[in-house]
Amino acid sequence: MNDIKKYVQENKQRFIDELIELLKIPSVSADSAYSQDVVDTADAVKMRLEEAGCDLVEICETPGYPIVYAEKMIDPNLPTVLVYGHYDVQPPDPIELWTSPPFEPVIKKTDIHPEGAIFARGACDDKGQMYMHVKAMEFMVKTNNLPCNVKFMIEGEEEVGSTSLSWFVERNQEKLKNDVILISDTGMISNTQPSVTTGLRGLSYVEVEVTGPNRDLHSGLYGGAVANPINILAKMIASLHDENNRITIPGFYDKVEDLSDDERAAMAKAPFSLEAYKKSLNLNDVYGEKGYTTNERNSIRPTLDVNGIWGGYQGEGAKTVIASQAFAKISMRLVPNQEWHEITELFTKHFESIAPSGVTVKVKPHHGGQGYVTPIDSIGYQAADKAYTESFGIKPIPVRSGGSIPIVALFEKELKSKTILMGFGLDSDAIHSPNEHFGIFNYLKGIETIPLFYKHFVELSK
Repeated sequence: MNDIKKYVQENKQRFIDELIELLKIPSVSADSAYSQDVVDTADAVKMRLEEAGCDLVEICETPGYPIVYAEKMIDPNLPTVLVYGHYDVQPPDPIELWTSPPFEPVIKKTDIHPEGAIFARGACDDKGQMYMHVKAMEFMVKTNNLPCNVKFMIEGEEEVGSTSLSWFVERNQEKLKNDVILISDTGMISNTQPSVTTGLRGLSYVEVEVTGPNRDLHSGLYGGAVANPINILAKMIASLHDENNRITIPGFYDKVEDLSDDERAAMAKAPFSLEAYKKSLNLNDVYGEKGYTTNERNSIRPTLDVNGIWGGYQGEGAKTVIASQAFAKISMRLVPNQEWHEITELFTKHFESIAPSGVTVKVKPHHGGQGYVTPIDSIGYQAADKAYTESFGIKPIPVRSGGSIPIVALFEKELKSKTILMGFGLDSDAIHSPNEHFGIFNYLKGIETIPLFYKHFVELSK
């Protein structure tokens, strides 16, 4: 595959232009106002997979948004790689914090990306990283460098829990049969130090509702005489962590795996500057569970965070009311062995138990998923290691991510195959935030590296 670098350079502008066109479609799966855009994006992905040389490409209907399935089977005796990605994106809010419209992609130079980065919602998560695989497929087919069978499964509900994907996988196990699953929906340490994500946290996401009086009340006539749901909710949320920032839900840590000193020492070898980390976030200090480093807190330890909180009057000026209701959305990131349904039940039981008289509490589970760890002695990991080493000229470091891709555990359960996470994004790419972007270097380097994974995976499988 010596001609991969040449192919990428010769087609660089086309690759960028095609991604920009994909990023213009606002495929926000969480908001029904964008439902047609989500469907249109599936059609666009289908077209690009056909152009890349897949023999079979189809839109698979589900109870929710469609899944784009594609394949090129060259020899049943050769290994099969299943590529997973998603074409839906996070909502762009808050719009006012974007320096350019979220669905009008622009290329800007930054300190980290001097060659430029594409700014748009979904640029890194996950349209840009998903599309690297489409272009890598194009190269392998057009240059006769495809060493094995390939299948694609690109979904449109990852940002809202992948409910339809679970439905699809359970019903199409033979269709999706593979030897390894390849995903680029994670990141790497830096553009000079690649890494392979070997662990993901699980997730439990809930919404809570605290109700007091049967209507909003005048805060002068009723203040001090009835429970204020907003005050109560704030106290309840504050009680979910103790003075050491440990979560106070009974049983929450019962199944948490404590890594050995050797494992923690190995993690500590990854390059990390605390001062640079704080500077990049404009923080004067970090915060988290006592006894753990920043990198451990956001990868191997579980968390509980409020993602949104509201209630009462929020318009301009003053309105002196005691709100009838208060609400919050809460996510818990879980480590391997914590079962997300069980954690959701523990949270619900505890949150209801700490509600004082005078209010009622409802907990509405949204979605969740299991954590995942992939062994570094597997053929898939070794192939990724060799691919990064060949492409970047330096050996990648195995790292655990604080993020969640709930379907990875589902894949292992239903399809009986391991997942390799070859991410090319950076922590600074602002995924899920205003001004999300993806470096041109990272995008093209991904296209260059992915075919090398196929080459080494087939060689190691012999």
